[in-house]
Amino acid sequence: MRNPIKAALACAGLALATPAFADGHLSLDGKTIGVAVVGTQHFWDREAFNGATSTVEMLGGTVVPVDGGRDNQVHADNHDILLNSGVDAVISILGDGAVEPKFEALKNAGIPVFTVDHPSPHAVNNTTSDNYYMGTTIGRYMADAIGGEGKVAVFNAFENALRICGIRAGLWKYVLQDYPGIEIIQPELAEEFANAPEDARKKTLDLLSQYPEGTLDAIHVGCWDQPAIGVVQALEEAGRTDVIVTALDGGPDTLEIMAEDGSPFVANVAQQPNLIGSTSATNVARHFAGETLLPQTYVDVLPVNGQAEAKAAYAELGYGSLD
Repeated sequence: MRNPIKAALACAGLALATPAFADGHLSLDGKTIGVAVVGTQHFWDREAFNGATSTVEMLGGTVVPVDGGRDNQVHADNHDILLNSGVDAVISILGDGAVEPKFEALKNAGIPVFTVDHPSPHAVNNTTSDNYYMGTTIGRYMADAIGGEGKVAVFNAFENALRICGIRAGLWKYVLQDYPGIEIIQPELAEEFANAPEDARKKTLDLLSQYPEGTLDAIHVGCWDQPAIGVVQALEEAGRTDVIVTALDGGPDTLEIMAEDGSPFVANVAQQPNLIGSTSATNVARHFAGETLLPQTYVDVLPVNGQAEAKAAYAELGYGSLD
């Protein structure tokens, strides 16, 4: 799609995702594939899970699904269930460091592991978006939207907990080093995962009480975009049209907000979670077909800068029309 560093990735020996059924001979017939997801409450996680499971089934395989309920330890322990279920391979979606010994145990048992958004030395392949590109792109978009100067608050609860969040937030901060007129307000805000929009709404209202009109220019959500829903609600509730919002993921609900006239939500980078999950399942089939996979497979993202691009991305991702 619109990722300008495709060529650089290819030159670096990093795989780019291809259509899920580019090779019509791929099959998982007779194979049982465990699919472990950290949770299905969030749109992204659910879509990646659906993409993986549906593709395994379309390729003739049998799925053994396990859902961690958004508890990282439960998610990790679910891999023990798969280890004892006689699966032929495991697709693991997200999770923190608690999964690593589980991956190692699977690998030692001769069960290959394929990860989604979780690079691991024990995995055959990790399928993901280019988180480096996402972080730098949203940094440039946000900086440009405020004219290269001003005060910015950031919701950044997971930078040190999840590798993908660390990359996205870290590259956003790296880009802002080129804008000495931009100040990141300290301390950074930490959103709760559970009921993130409402938690972010309350924390944003508190923030606004500390920074009256003219003293705050932007609020960025460093790893995902569900908290941005509550951020926008708080800005509208407080009548603070002077503050813009940026975030990452680009699910249908946040793209709909961006597409509204006069929305403060001005920039995002949309991922393709269903395709990411599907690509991981296809990589399992490629592995069993004897192909050698690169450690990383990158799936394209769609940068979204402004209302018109939000409407275009919404349509391009198959969510419908906002016109």
